[in-house]
Amino acid sequence: MQNRKARIAVLVSGGGTNLQALLDAEKSGIIKSGEIVLVISSNPNAYALERAAHASVDAVTVSKKAFGGQEQFEESIRRKLTEYQIDFIVLAGFMSILSADFTSRYPKRILNVHPSLIPSFCGQGFYGLNVHIAALEKGVKVTGATVHYVNEIPDGGEIILQKAVSVREKDTPESLQKRVMRLAEWKILPAAVEKVCAAFLEN
Repeated sequence: MQNRKARIAVLVSGGGTNLQALLDAEKSGIIKSGEIVLVISSNPNAYALERAAHASVDAVTVSKKAFGGQEQFEESIRRKLTEYQIDFIVLAGFMSILSADFTSRYPKRILNVHPSLIPSFCGQGFYGLNVHIAALEKGVKVTGATVHYVNEIPDGGEIILQKAVSVREKDTPESLQKRVMRLAEWKILPAAVEKVCAAFLEN
C-alpha cells in the first residue's frame, strides 16, 4: 500500500522530553515510516499531554488509580490501542511496569528507551535518576542509552540500538542525566523507531 505508515502510540508519565524528540524527528523527516497518532499518559498532569496538544496528536489519560488495578488499567490501554489501530508502542518515560500478559500480546511491537548501556544498571528499580546515581557510584567512565524491545522481564528485551556517552569527573546524577538524554536518548529513540517501522512496512 503506497504511502502507508506504521501507526505509533507513545506512552508517557511526565515531562515528555523523549516524546518531543520523537515529534521533532517526525516533523524533520528522520521518522518517515511511522506516524505518532496517539499519546497515552498514566498521569493526568503530565506536561507530555501539552506537547501532544501542540503537535495536534490525540492524547488520553489512563490512570491506574482511576481504574483501581493493573488488569483494568491495561485493558483500558489495550482498548485505545485497538481503537487507533496501533502498530507500535513506544514507552517514553512511562513509569508503570506492564504485565507479562500485556507485553506478550505485542511481541516486538513495544519499544523502550533506557538511560544506560544494558546490561549495566538495568532491571527492577533502575529508572530515572536511580540509573545515573548507580553509574556514578560504580565509577564507570562510559554510560549511555539503549533502545530495546519490551518483554516480560524489566529491560530484558532484545536490544535495537545503543549509544555511549562519556562520564565526566565532576558529573552529578542530574548533569549526567541531561547529557545522556541530549547525546543518546533523543538521537537513538527516533532512529530505532524509524528502523523498526521501515522493516515492518517491508514485510
